[in-house]
Amino acid sequence: MVAFGKKLKERQIQEWQGYYINYKLMKKKVKQYAHQIEVGTQDRRHVLKDFSRMLDNQIEKIVLFLLEQQGLLASRLIKLRAQHDALEEQLEISQITELREAYRGVGQDLLKLLYFVEMNAIGLRKILKKFDKRFRYRFTDYYVKTRANHPYSQLQQVFKHVGLGAVVGAVSRNLHELQDRQGSYLSIYDPPALPLQDPVVDSIKAAVDRLTNSTNFLNFLAQHALILQEELPAPIEEHVDEERYHFMSLLLNLANTFLYMVNTYIIVPTADNYSTSLGAAATVCGIVIGAMAVAQVFSSVYFSAWSNRSYFRPLVFSSIVLLVGNTMYAMAYDLNSLTVLLLGRLFCGFGSARAVNRRYISDCVPLKIRMQASAGFVSASALGMACGPALAGILQTNFRIYKFTFSEDTLPGWVMAVAWLVYLIWLWISFKEPSRDIQENTSPHASSSQTAENNALEKGLKQPLLVASEEMQEDDEDPEGDGSEEASEKSHRPATSIKSAYRLRTPSVKVQLLIYFMLKYAMEILLSESSVITTYYFSWSTSTVSIFLACLGLTVLPVNIVVGSFISNMFEDRQILLASEIMVCIGILLSFHIIIPYTVPQYVCSGLIMFVSAEVLEGVNLSLLSRVMSSRLSRGTYNGGLLSTEAGTIARVIADATITLAGYLGQSRLLNITLLPSLLICLSSIVATCFTYNSLF
Repeated sequence: MVAFGKKLKERQIQEWQGYYINYKLMKKKVKQYAHQIEVGTQDRRHVLKDFSRMLDNQIEKIVLFLLEQQGLLASRLIKLRAQHDALEEQLEISQITELREAYRGVGQDLLKLLYFVEMNAIGLRKILKKFDKRFRYRFTDYYVKTRANHPYSQLQQVFKHVGLGAVVGAVSRNLHELQDRQGSYLSIYDPPALPLQDPVVDSIKAAVDRLTNSTNFLNFLAQHALILQEELPAPIEEHVDEERYHFMSLLLNLANTFLYMVNTYIIVPTADNYSTSLGAAATVCGIVIGAMAVAQVFSSVYFSAWSNRSYFRPLVFSSIVLLVGNTMYAMAYDLNSLTVLLLGRLFCGFGSARAVNRRYISDCVPLKIRMQASAGFVSASALGMACGPALAGILQTNFRIYKFTFSEDTLPGWVMAVAWLVYLIWLWISFKEPSRDIQENTSPHASSSQTAENNALEKGLKQPLLVASEEMQEDDEDPEGDGSEEASEKSHRPATSIKSAYRLRTPSVKVQLLIYFMLKYAMEILLSESSVITTYYFSWSTSTVSIFLACLGLTVLPVNIVVGSFISNMFEDRQILLASEIMVCIGILLSFHIIIPYTVPQYVCSGLIMFVSAEVLEGVNLSLLSRVMSSRLSRGTYNGGLLSTEAGTIARVIADATITLAGYLGQSRLLNITLLPSLLICLSSIVATCFTYNSLF
């Protein structure tokens, strides 16, 4: 890849230049192999053997240099240990401070070594993927299995970095002993140990986490936000991030996310009653609920573009539009106008600022807490989804003030209007617009100083070496292979339109977006028609529907804890993906009403299976999508988050329209007719998954 090759060359530590993977040579050899096979001068067997030997030589060069550097670090630590022991008899603050700085110096050099391993790991993964793609052969699986599991494996040094782990432990332990109570000498192994507050150790831990194939709940949840990162981020000074970051502004963005999700789902339990009170059919609730999603299809684009220039103004505009939209929704009853009701929901959709919320986290939150902020974004969405129906269940009252009616139908609109008014005041007082000058004046290659170099070490790829997904992204590759500067720059530019962003998808990205569309469609069918279905079959009250929907929403975080902390460490993403799709399909099948009387246990159990499986599927799907999507979609207006949002929003629009159209055939047929498209799309996604990830079989 031209883009990666250029980055690799630019970001190499100059004195170690000869020890990096020779990506340019290997890329050239792959091209030569393809030509030789085409003209018949070489057979495939010889090519595989020759390429394996070349990879072995490259890895040996990297590993031997790595061992040499580990030895040098170990020698420095031995000398520091001697100085450390000498201080036990005679404590002097100046000497302790000097020793701590020396340990930090070793830590900084250790960071450089970890980044060296990381860059080579990325290069190795990419050249293997390039070989697989060119020759239509799963060479990666063969190579990794034969090399990684061998007792004398050199590849394991890159995978597990055992020696580096020992150096990490030595640096961490000694810095811990010298922390705060200088001379007290606490151990990191003695519980309860005081937390080690040292930025060098934090950076080392982050680098080690990136190199190990470990998944935790926070990381798994953060990937749901689909805030994509550059594969090899530029070494921008950390103080730039710090100057742009403002905690209260981040909190306001998360509050906007939470309120918007509450606003989306607060009307679900009462939308059918509201439609009926205005003289429409109960199934018109599909259009009422879906009107917000229709507007969001367009608002996501202009809010994403607006966030290129400002964050404060789009949030203010969003709050005002949502205030007006909810007021219109609430007043539609007294005006006896279905048109006003629909316009109110459209206005609410036009106020969707989720693109701004994502963009703020991506652009203005420091890298060291960006994962937590992304997880906060997803958690705020999940809590909003649960709180919306729960709040609707509480608002069971009926009274009038002057000419305005306050009932279970109109109160969601009034409550949300007040909430957005309070939010607008809070926003106006507390939000701090980040400086654009810092971002514009900072070049990716502006500094080669030691500080910038060390900061760059913290910003590597989150992905482990040799990710299991077959279709890792290569769309920033120079198609001609000429290595020209112009081709490199062009291939690395952000997408300039939805159309160009959509063209960047590979077969696996197409499958992930199809799965995302399917699960959003199935979930919207389940949620939006819940009030109509349960009223028709079980005569549930609004409160009962609200409790059911709130309980579904509350499963989101526990399910993600289980998947992120346990299941994702036991199985490959592709395996969880297929299993979840099958479970969604089973949930849909169990939901059909065929011959036997439809019962509450059948509806609740099938709905729970479908919803929980869809939640698992969404988490794994977005986790996988964040790894296979083009790095060109990590920035700009038409980014990966916008692309996935549009796919999900369109699915919701179609689902809500399906409910309303099916309503013309009668409520007795509504359930089966709306479930049928869900089943067909789900089966299509299962087939597409099996076809794309055929290595499962």
